[in-house]
Amino acid sequence: MGLLDNLKARLEPAKGKVSDLAQQHGDKIDRGLDKMARTVDERTKGKYSDRIQTGTGKAKGAMDRLAHKEDDGGGDTGGGTPPAGPPPAS
Repeated sequence: MGLLDNLKARLEPAKGKVSDLAQQHGDKIDRGLDKMARTVDERTKGKYSDRIQTGTGKAKGAMDRLAHKEDDGGGDTGGGTPPAGPPPAS
């Protein structure tokens, strides 16, 4: 697992830069995603509209997570859903 740890260490500075760029240019990126989605939807004559909307939404969600990366301290904890199982007995 040394290779994976080495790779993570080398990519850590890039994550900060990407986060900063996402914060600075988030509105431009969102407009670009919308423009791309419209263009693809027009060229496919609406055949894949639902898939295009889904993909665009996921891309925007990923952008939002990148832009706010330093707020959560690093990792995704699974979306805040409670663990499965009964509550503890008192």
